[in-house]
Amino acid sequence: MDDAARRLAGRTLLVIGAGTRPYDDPEAPVGNGRAIAITAAREGASVACADVSQPAATRTAELVTAEGVTGVTIVGDATDAEESARMIAEAARELGGLDAIVVNVGIGLGFGLAGCSPDDWDRVLSLNLRAPFLAAKYGLPALADDGAFVFIGSAAGLRAATGSPAYDSSKAGLFGLTRHVAKEGAARRVRANLVVPGLIDTPMGRDASARRPSRTASFERIPLRRQGTGWEVANAVTFLLSDRASYITGQSLVVDGGMNAV
Repeated sequence: MDDAARRLAGRTLLVIGAGTRPYDDPEAPVGNGRAIAITAAREGASVACADVSQPAATRTAELVTAEGVTGVTIVGDATDAEESARMIAEAARELGGLDAIVVNVGIGLGFGLAGCSPDDWDRVLSLNLRAPFLAAKYGLPALADDGAFVFIGSAAGLRAATGSPAYDSSKAGLFGLTRHVAKEGAARRVRANLVVPGLIDTPMGRDASARRPSRTASFERIPLRRQGTGWEVANAVTFLLSDRASYITGQSLVVDGGMNAV
């Protein structure tokens, strides 16, 4: 990539959820978090790669370093308040400051109201909504002026898409959290936006298709006639982190091949 395209040159970024879920297929696709970290590195950013899995975080950091920038491994539970604060402080210390945070976390449990237990609900909301809240709570004071947040949501937040009331509700909640972070961050020109992927070919997406065959049938409803990739999600994220999006905040960018538009 030439220097003119290195839109994040000199920036420091923390990606929470930077690992890729292990998958038996040796040609398994990249997960969104790893694709975001690598794409940001190719754009010139130094990246702290945080994940609950040490091997997954380390592998992503190695791939970041291979792009000629600094990659840092951080391990912690994003749903725990003390660990969330520690991960953000560690990223800022290791990178010499922090310009941006991307929060890419999510699980889905329980099918239908009858099949979603209170414990399922609490576990999903803890990761899918509490963790982004904690990242914003502790991350906003740590970010430099003119910084940026990007949360990774889901098209399931736009409609009852997955059959999981906990998952759909948690992803809908990210729209409200994003707007609030944008409002509070504006005093220091810290922007906050939400990327909303549709059907993306990731290890998590393939697991969902295996459990719910109707997901595969949904491919026919996508105007562009295919799933997206983690790299396409990453391109949307790095755009929102860059100065090219300097007047965009509190917004959602849907990356779904047109599925929710028709």
